[in-house]
Amino acid sequence: MNLPVVSNSDESAWYRQGLKFTCTCCGNCCTGGAGYVWISEEEVALLANHLKLTVEETLEQYCRTINGRVSLKETRVSGKYDCVFLKEIKPPRSSRRGDVIVQAKRVCGIYEVRPLQCRTWPFWPENLSDKSAWQVETRKCPGMNTGKHYTPAQIESLRDAIQWPDRSPGSK
Repeated sequence: MNLPVVSNSDESAWYRQGLKFTCTCCGNCCTGGAGYVWISEEEVALLANHLKLTVEETLEQYCRTINGRVSLKETRVSGKYDCVFLKEIKPPRSSRRGDVIVQAKRVCGIYEVRPLQCRTWPFWPENLSDKSAWQVETRKCPGMNTGKHYTPAQIESLRDAIQWPDRSPGSK
């Protein structure tokens, strides 16, 4: 028997007016407490090709296995856990705009082949569970509630994605 799953309709979701998000390259989504970035076999193969390594070399150097699932490795930096592919781009020493010092950008070193989990940020089920959960994440992510507008249908498509979306949030 095939029973369809009941999902939030556009009329009942707390985000029925849609949400805004534009990536600011702050890197906050790639650092914090210890966690997991799950990656599929297909994504490992794409990553290996991107890195010009074999699948085995990619798994050994950049991945770890947890309970039979594969996740990207993390590195501990200043008490936080950074994705192994988080890169910091420091501005030139003379980078000042008036009295404002220009901060470093933190970017994904594998942006073009980043895993589905990364491609669908911030439209994860836990962030969309209610408005307060979304608001908690906005304190960490300056791109949330700014920039590009996503309709409820686009949000739910990203939330429920099982394949890479055609245009993921933050796409360049």
